Amino acid sequence: MVFQKSLTRELTLSALGVFIVLLAIIVSTQAVNLLGRAAEGQMANEAVAAVLGFTTLGFFPVLMILTVFATILVVLTRIWRDHEMVVWLSSGLSLNNWVWPVMRFTLPLAMLIAGVTLFIGPWADQRSQDYAEQIKRREEVSAISPGVFKESASSNKVYFIENYSGEHGAATNIFMQEITDGKVATIFAKSGFITTKPDGERVVVLEHGQRYVGEPGSANYEVAEFQRYTAGIGESQQIPGPSGNRQAIPTAQLLSQDSSDYRAELAWRLSMPISCVILALLAIPMSYFNPRSGQTYNLLLSLLVFFVYQNGLTVARNWVAQGKAGVWLVLLVHLAMLALALALLSYRNRPARPIGQALSLLFRKS
Repeated sequence: MVFQKSLTRELTLSALGVFIVLLAIIVSTQAVNLLGRAAEGQMANEAVAAVLGFTTLGFFPVLMILTVFATILVVLTRIWRDHEMVVWLSSGLSLNNWVWPVMRFTLPLAMLIAGVTLFIGPWADQRSQDYAEQIKRREEVSAISPGVFKESASSNKVYFIENYSGEHGAATNIFMQEITDGKVATIFAKSGFITTKPDGERVVVLEHGQRYVGEPGSANYEVAEFQRYTAGIGESQQIPGPSGNRQAIPTAQLLSQDSSDYRAELAWRLSMPISCVILALLAIPMSYFNPRSGQTYNLLLSLLVFFVYQNGLTVARNWVAQGKAGVWLVLLVHLAMLALALALLSYRNRPARPIGQALSLLFRKS
């Protein structure tokens, strides 16, 4: 039909504009956050661009859901405001005839959201952690630069190495000073090398040297010679696995485990495409606009419903993860919003009565 083709075209063009605007907001906000973390030393400067891309990909499902909901609202509200809806309704159409054109626009995007949420999102989250950790390790190794005094991240150690081979991790003529419990330990070693312990901590192994320990300003100090001495050069750098972050767990692993955390995460991922379809259906009756009033309160009310829906899903997911409720709670939130959408659609689809019939029904009831 003509109105289906025109509606699909307008929805597609409007969705493209809405998505670009929302994407720009997300990217700029996350960029400021990541640059601030990099300035504070919590993240390597080289990792900002890659982590920004992975983080934006993680926000893609929610971004697309909001894009679909806002696009349908804006387009149908414009149709009501420009009296086009009156023409279509007077031609024998009802709001039920708008459901399939809207769903034809929504269902492909809902499938895209499902693919990103179930498969691409966990991969991107884990890759973001791995990449940031690799860059951090690289920076910590580069902290031991030949011919330069370097301070550790904890600010209690100072290193100096005359020569260093990055390929084999071997170093010669090493100086290290460490402050522990008010005492200063100064170490001189002829050679050493960098290695990694089983727990992921990077350490420098010093060979053939002396160690001096004492309190500053006091002549009381200890001198010891050693053949091998091990000193840490950073915190434990073991890459956190998926078990420490539910968002990075593959969907196949969620299906194979039976724990409250895994059930909550799986329910959340399945909720993304479902909520997209329900919100698209809900946007049809909520886009009603009375041209005589000249107010767009329906948009504000729709955004309120969107945030209530998303927050309800978040609370339900947290309760499932904490073992306070089962997955049925997430399903109950979806059913409640679906019932609201069907009720509003039925209410807006009711036939309008002339003023005389409305008054006669009112007096009969009284």
